[in-house]
Amino acid sequence: MFIASGWKDYEVLDTGDGEKLERWGDVVLRRPDPQAIWPKLRPENWGAADAHYHRSQKGGGEWEFLRKLPERWVVSYGRLRFYVRPTGFKHTGLFPEQAANWDWMGSLLRKSKKPARVLNLFGYTGGATCACALAGAHVTHVDAAKGMVQWAGENRKLSGIGEESVRWIVDDAKKFVLREARRGVLYDGILMDPPSYGRGPGGEVWKLEDELYGLVEACETVLAADALFMLINSYTTGLQPAVLHNMLSMTAAKSRGGRVVADEVVLPVTAGGVLPCGASGRWERLGEP
Repeated sequence: MFIASGWKDYEVLDTGDGEKLERWGDVVLRRPDPQAIWPKLRPENWGAADAHYHRSQKGGGEWEFLRKLPERWVVSYGRLRFYVRPTGFKHTGLFPEQAANWDWMGSLLRKSKKPARVLNLFGYTGGATCACALAGAHVTHVDAAKGMVQWAGENRKLSGIGEESVRWIVDDAKKFVLREARRGVLYDGILMDPPSYGRGPGGEVWKLEDELYGLVEACETVLAADALFMLINSYTTGLQPAVLHNMLSMTAAKSRGGRVVADEVVLPVTAGGVLPCGASGRWERLGEP
């Protein structure tokens, strides 16, 4: 398992009965989590929640605020700093389990003897973008949602990362990759965090099981021959780590060798056990970059 165990400003306090209880800095949130099908381990702790997201039977849901919260606040991971806030879709603007991948990519980038170019597709609010930039890479951050790119830019500034370290692109991920391929642009690291379903800025429909392999193939064409890594994240239920392992073995590793590892991404739970949060497939180059 890839476990994100380095947090101080974030903590999963307890899980169970389809929910998780989390501490984000000084704020405690209670949110749905379909993976937590076991009973709550410490029921007495759940009254500490400052806000509770209630899922609707008709889809979606809404927040119940049990005390007044700031519009947004800051959580830190080492030198990285991020704005978080409860959004209408139950999310907070950050997936803390991805810190396991931030650490992995950061380690590879810091060991590299050449300036690295990284492509972050479906970059969301820039957690991975900031982690890679802080490790010395120049990052091209791509997301179809202008608001998310703006949020990512605020996180970049908040983390003290220079403006010249990141290029911001609002575009459909695959269309952008294909244009980069025609231009002959190459990257030393590529990561993607695709949704199960979504739409691009031009109304393009994205359905993961139909589109993912084609996107990975396209990315392989802009991955440098001596590239450092490729990362695929998936939060789609039923998409096993072995699927990601196969895709990376058939693309990045086929002509470059190296190592492919795929596993569940999890968060430690203070009350006991771990919380499964999705899957990641990692390809990395072996030997001198």
